[in-house]
Order: sequence, then C-alpha cells, then structure tokens
Amino acid sequence: MTQRCGFVAVVGAPNAGKSTLVNALVGQKVAIVSPKAQTTRTRLMGVAMDGDTQIILIDTPGIFAPNRRLDRAMVAAAWGSLEEAEAILVMVDAAAKLTGRVERVLEGVAGRPEKKYLVLNKVDLVKKDKLLTIATELNSRLAFDETFFIAASSGDGVPELKAHLAALMPEGPWHFPEDEVSDAPERMLAAEITREQLYRQLHEELPYQSTVETELFKTRPDGSAEIHQQIFVARDTQRAIVLGKGGSRIKEIGAKARAELAELMGRKVHLFLHVKVKENWDEDRSVYRDMGLDWVD
Repeated sequence: MTQRCGFVAVVGAPNAGKSTLVNALVGQKVAIVSPKAQTTRTRLMGVAMDGDTQIILIDTPGIFAPNRRLDRAMVAAAWGSLEEAEAILVMVDAAAKLTGRVERVLEGVAGRPEKKYLVLNKVDLVKKDKLLTIATELNSRLAFDETFFIAASSGDGVPELKAHLAALMPEGPWHFPEDEVSDAPERMLAAEITREQLYRQLHEELPYQSTVETELFKTRPDGSAEIHQQIFVARDTQRAIVLGKGGSRIKEIGAKARAELAELMGRKVHLFLHVKVKENWDEDRSVYRDMGLDWVD
C-alpha cells in the first residue's frame, strides 16, 4: 500500500462553519462548535482518512479585524497555519452577506502559491440562482482552482470534497496513527468541551471574557478519568451567571460536558468545575500557552 499524506488549511470569517466541516470530514467531533462567532480560539488539526490517504485538516480561528491581544493571537494562528498546507479551503457562509471579513480573507490568501478552493457552506439555506451569483462574484475577485457547494451540518457535498482533497495529497508516510483523529491532547480537548457548554447554555449572557483551564487530568486505578477545571471570568457578575441560582447552571454545564467527554474518550469521567474571577486573564502568558497560542504584542 502506497501511503499519501498532506495538510489542508481551512480558513474563513467567523461562523462560516469551519469546525463543522472539519468534524464532518474526520467523521467525528474533534473541534467544538457553537452558534457564537469566534468559538475556535486556536489552531487544531483533525485527521481524515480516505483509503490509504491521510488528510490533515488545520481548523483555524475565524479571520477578523483584531482588537484585543487574544484576538490578535487568534488571527496570527490562522494565518500561520497556511505555511504547512498543500491546499487552502476558503469557507464562506453562503446564507450570510458578503462582508469586509470575507474580503479580508480573500486578500490574505490571494498571493499564496497553494491551491485554493472556494467552499460555499450552508447551501441548503440559499436558492440556487443566488448561489451561482455568489460563486461568480467571489471567483471574479480571486481565481479559485475549484468551487464546492456543501452543507457541512448535514454532510451534503462533503464526500465529494473529501475525495478531491485525498487525490491532492502527495505520496508520503502518514503523520498520525490510523485511529488518531486529532493532535489535541486530552486535557485541551476536555477544556474545549467545557467551554463549548458555556457557550451553548449561556448564549448571549456569556461574554467572551471567559476561558477554561484544565488544572488536573489523571487516570484513576479503575481506568476512569478525573478532571479538575477552572473557569476564569473577568468579573463577579459573570461568576454569578456561570454558577446560576443555587449552583444549578454550573451543575448542568458539568453534566453535559461530562457526558460528552465520556463518550469521546470511551471511559467514565469525573469532572470537577470551579469558577474563579481573574481580571485581565487574557493578559496572562500562561493562558495563551495552555490554549496553544503564541503571545503577540
């Protein structure tokens, strides 16, 4: 068997559906997803298999105009991911207006030597004539090698895209074992799953000034996982929101995160959550290190 392996970077504006597509191509969840923009904060690799071909997908934070240090670090991680790629998927939410954020992505990849593919997502929500208009407009701004129409959430169009990417990969040994689906260590995955529940359960109540840090991750003698996490927020009022009345909200967040982690890891999970007020947590270098982000000035 001749092995093939290569990298594909997935870039786009926030909420274009990048993480949903990576999960669909891999065939299981490796990246958290929520309706909130900028859910993905760091670069994460998902490993998709197609026969003897390994496609390493680089899921990136959404590209936007950065203001805070955290924003700048996220955008830097997104652009830095392109250096390793054989191809770049430029994802665009076909159901949303073409904004300056999309323009920023196009400008960023325009001069790059890699093959570039336009991936129009959420096509199930858009009429066919409008899709063709969007595709024509975007291809007039940047000469894409090919355009794909998909609905990442349902999987429509994803097998065709995956087959095309597999054919692009050069001959070479796999970078990961066949049964490995992500480069994220379990302690980082655990923090991400809990952060996803914060986003999903608190909706608009939860500000972006929050993060989750796995302080302890160990295997008990019976094989189960014991995980202790700190949820950092910037103010006392935010701590009260996360805790909920009588601690009801934090219990629900923990229960959902625990169940999902147990399913993903294939073993029982004991999850302990603590909420701590830490003003300016996003100015702490150790937080960036734990997220896998570089410190930027």
